[in-house]
Amino acid sequence: MESVLDERERTGVPDAILLEDYLSEKVFIDNLKKRYKENLIYTYIGQVVVSVNPYKDLGIYTENHLEKYRNVNFYEVPPHVFAITENAYKAMIAEVADHCILISGESGAGKTEASKQVLRFLAATSLHRREMDRVRDRLLQSNPLLEAFGNAKTNRNDNSSRFGKYMDIEFNFKGDPVGGHILNYLLEKSRVVHQEIGERNFHVFYQLLAGAPSHLLEKLHLERNADSYFYLKQGKSGHVDSISDSGDFEAVQHALATLNFTDEEKESIWGILGAILHLGNVSFKGDDDGLAKVVDETHVNYCSKLLGCESQELLNALTHRTIEARGDVVTSPLHPEQAVYARDALAKSVYERVFDWLVERINQTLHNTEAGRKTLLGILDIYGFEIFDRNGFEQFCINYCNEKLQQVFIELTLRSEQDEYRREGIEWEQVEYFDNKIICDLVEEKHKGIISLLDEECLRPGEATDATFLAKMNSHLAKHKHYFSYDTSVNNKVKKTINKDEFRLRHYAGDVAYRVQGFLDKNNDLLFRDLKEVMTHTSNLILTAVFPKEELGRKKRPDTAATQFKNSLGGLMNILMNKEPSYIRCIKPNDEKRSYHFNEERVSHQVKYLGLMENLRVRRAGFAYRRQYEVFLHRYKSLCPATWPSYKGQAKDGVHSIVKHLKYSPEDYRMGRSKLFIRLPRTLFKTEDALQARKAELATKIKAKWKAFVYQRRYQKMRAAVTVLTKHWRRIAAKKVLARRKWAAGVIRAFVKGFITRNQAVNSTNARFQQLVKCEYLVRLSKALPQHVLNRKWPQPPSSCKEASKVLWDLHRTYLARKYVRALPPEKRVMFEEKVLAEQLFRGQKASYPLVLPKWFVASRLDPASESLMKTAFEGIIKTSGEKTKYSVPCTKYDRHGYKPRERLLVLTTGALYLLEAKENKLKQKHRLSLKEIQGIHVSPNNDNLILIQIPPENAKKDKGDLIINVPNVIEAVTKLVSVSDNTEMLKIAATDSIGHTMKNGKQGTIVLNSGASVTTINKNKEGKLLVLFASYWMMVCLERTMLDAAELVGRDQAAIDVAW
Repeated sequence: MESVLDERERTGVPDAILLEDYLSEKVFIDNLKKRYKENLIYTYIGQVVVSVNPYKDLGIYTENHLEKYRNVNFYEVPPHVFAITENAYKAMIAEVADHCILISGESGAGKTEASKQVLRFLAATSLHRREMDRVRDRLLQSNPLLEAFGNAKTNRNDNSSRFGKYMDIEFNFKGDPVGGHILNYLLEKSRVVHQEIGERNFHVFYQLLAGAPSHLLEKLHLERNADSYFYLKQGKSGHVDSISDSGDFEAVQHALATLNFTDEEKESIWGILGAILHLGNVSFKGDDDGLAKVVDETHVNYCSKLLGCESQELLNALTHRTIEARGDVVTSPLHPEQAVYARDALAKSVYERVFDWLVERINQTLHNTEAGRKTLLGILDIYGFEIFDRNGFEQFCINYCNEKLQQVFIELTLRSEQDEYRREGIEWEQVEYFDNKIICDLVEEKHKGIISLLDEECLRPGEATDATFLAKMNSHLAKHKHYFSYDTSVNNKVKKTINKDEFRLRHYAGDVAYRVQGFLDKNNDLLFRDLKEVMTHTSNLILTAVFPKEELGRKKRPDTAATQFKNSLGGLMNILMNKEPSYIRCIKPNDEKRSYHFNEERVSHQVKYLGLMENLRVRRAGFAYRRQYEVFLHRYKSLCPATWPSYKGQAKDGVHSIVKHLKYSPEDYRMGRSKLFIRLPRTLFKTEDALQARKAELATKIKAKWKAFVYQRRYQKMRAAVTVLTKHWRRIAAKKVLARRKWAAGVIRAFVKGFITRNQAVNSTNARFQQLVKCEYLVRLSKALPQHVLNRKWPQPPSSCKEASKVLWDLHRTYLARKYVRALPPEKRVMFEEKVLAEQLFRGQKASYPLVLPKWFVASRLDPASESLMKTAFEGIIKTSGEKTKYSVPCTKYDRHGYKPRERLLVLTTGALYLLEAKENKLKQKHRLSLKEIQGIHVSPNNDNLILIQIPPENAKKDKGDLIINVPNVIEAVTKLVSVSDNTEMLKIAATDSIGHTMKNGKQGTIVLNSGASVTTINKNKEGKLLVLFASYWMMVCLERTMLDAAELVGRDQAAIDVAW
């Protein structure tokens, strides 16, 4: 719980004991409001739970929440109705003492829902055994059944309990629920015959009409429209959006089945309900003498049929009254008003007795006959304090009940708290509180209280009325400071607020004015003898039980309604006083049933009459927990070495040893005369956590000892069995080993024979050996396969696998080549295509081809300065639009007139061949030959780099003849030119030692090819011809090796090597 304190500014504190200004009611209410706005409807005051009705489903009663609150300490989890139920349950089991949970609050505060969840949580504590499930289901199903017959819609609550209920749940020594017992108090039976505007009769009538099958309604002579019945239409609120009457009827049917009601009992229940509805529709009128006469006997006939009595007998009982006095029997007819009174009295009496029978029938189902120790946990769900615009006899009884409950609350949590501190010699901070015993005495005191005066007035001879009752109270109670009436008030201002037919009581929760109208009738609760006699003659199963014939022979007048209620309430108080109580205080945040609406004035009134501030002051001023020394020592003695396993001294000394061992702070506890007092819950929780850890430790030790004993026994039995099994198994195992050895010898013999005959043709002797050889070769081959296309290594195959090896070699070479080609990027693929083209053009045709084979072709061989000029001048100015540069290289161009060498840049585009002059950082176009104009490309078969580009004769004059150029990378240049022009036929390799060419003005020239030089040279000879002296191939190879070695010595960088090339 402490984990949420960091958000207390927004959500408030979960326990009001933690409030700094705990004496302020405003601070307390503000804390409730903060939590309510955050959908935190539960708040603690020590071990009292305050619940504020949210008027919506918050999803906090799911199975996950239920499991979350099981087997945890009270303050380890957020405040919840499940937490206080778990706490009471654990205390009941641990202390073997009866407990009870008192649920109080006014109508609409959420008491019924709280009691449902308490019962649901307790029912879920049982293990899922068949018998436990049966008891649990019956406990749970008692709720919807009693709600149907005892709850109704009021102007304050759509599901208001109109009776008080106390349920005892029996638990066995294991903590499983094994049975239960229900007591009911003061059913508001007047609701059967009368409802205020906006209210309804009890739910079961509407459920019957909405959910019953058609054949049942036909049998009961009912129709589904509730407005057809006088007892259901007075409130003009037959339909409620928040209630599903048809669905609830199915729930009632299910509950009846779960609680083992017989079909005959069910039929009797529905028949009685139908009879009550028909009885309400019986109307009377006066005859000529003013005597009562039934207007329409149809409903009387239906009613008598459903009740199982004679129609005429019932008709006479409704319109006549028989009085027996001093042995004389006199029957007199009734007036219409008296007949209506008799009709309503019968309806109320029948419903009340059926409700009592229903409770008793449920108790029979829940009764447990199992022997053994049992503990009880009670749940009290009873009507809260009520103040209406018009308060009558029912509100008087309800508020009297709440006064008694408040008295119990005071005695158990306030007065007894202080008395206990004084007895134990613990210092106590005095807390002032209102003792409402004076109000209880005003109501219930013998011969002087209001109930005694009411009974006297009901029993006295003569004409007793409500007015005479009020006068009697005025004469006897005029001087009581908590009683007021119009006649006894001396203050005119007070007189103006009281009607002449009212009296006012000053309750602990405030002043309430009661109208005396109907007090005597409701207290007398008379049912005419004629009607009782008719009910004893019915054939209805239930009515026969609730209207025994012996009742007619009783001479003693039964107790009045108020006296019966007082006596039953006294019994309830005795029950509560003998149990350890826990409290759930329910608060209604507003009268409009709106969520998120918190009316502080409305809440303040409830805080006052629930006595919450007094409880808070007591809890904060003193110690929240206390235990008898013997109980504390017995429970926690295992936590201290000095007290474990048993303590021989005084219990108080043993507890002191435990407290010292656990290092309690002096402010956290006090040692009383017979009890240990603990101030804060967290101190007790730390002790409880230590106990749980100690229990686990002790359980582990006990478990270990027990396991040692069990496993020793088991081991001895197993060892004896193993001895028997071993002697049989050894024989079987020896046979298996012998058979395996024979098989192994046969395999080895076959292998040796196969090896000896391995070079023979495959036969039955060496077939397996040959198969093994092939498999071994394939395995060895799979581990030694070449991983690169240039790796031509291949394992030597045995003679039997040579043919397969050759096939696999071809397949693998094809696979590696395909894999290599597919992995090439696009630019490398283009280079390969150019290399393939160069092979087609020059392999075996030109001596220098082997030298360029290992070198990649490039797109440019210009130096950086020339590259810069290309990008600025050529690409932007000289090049024809639409062309794309494919290749550029420096070259030497020889004039066609005198063969004078000129340094030029050769640029190849997709459309033309350019010769450019680079001078003074400028480019100048010297020649541009369209690729379509080139008629041939002539090269020598030698190691020189000379290229002759042949142009059409008609262009010889304009272009000064064929182009003669010397390119350092002649094979690369020619390959690029052929690739771009896409014409391999234009390449011509000289077959003789001379190449002819066209010069300026159409003259013919000759290029002479000769060998013998160490380095290739191109010069004009004495005959005016161009002489090309080329070096031999091996001379070129040596020169190349020397240049590469020199480049590596210079710096071993790639740039130098490229220059060397």
